[in-house]
Amino acid sequence: MWDDRFEEILRRQLPFLPPEEKLGEDGNLAGFGLDSLAIVELLATLEEEYGVRFQDDALTMETFETPGTLWKTLSGMLRPVA
Repeated sequence: MWDDRFEEILRRQLPFLPPEEKLGEDGNLAGFGLDSLAIVELLATLEEEYGVRFQDDALTMETFETPGTLWKTLSGMLRPVA
């Protein structure tokens, strides 16, 4: 799963996700209120907080479809390439 910082950052951009509701790996982020403006804000925050840069091939709607796909993309950028 992901770290607490990721969930905290993500939850700030999900106005339709009740605070007490568990954020599942397959949750539909658009259904929780993640729109195009929120994606831009989320992207900037994740890049700043994690010290990464999303490459063009990661900037797809599929990347921001679920928490799981977003975390997979982000965590892939955090691992050093062997």
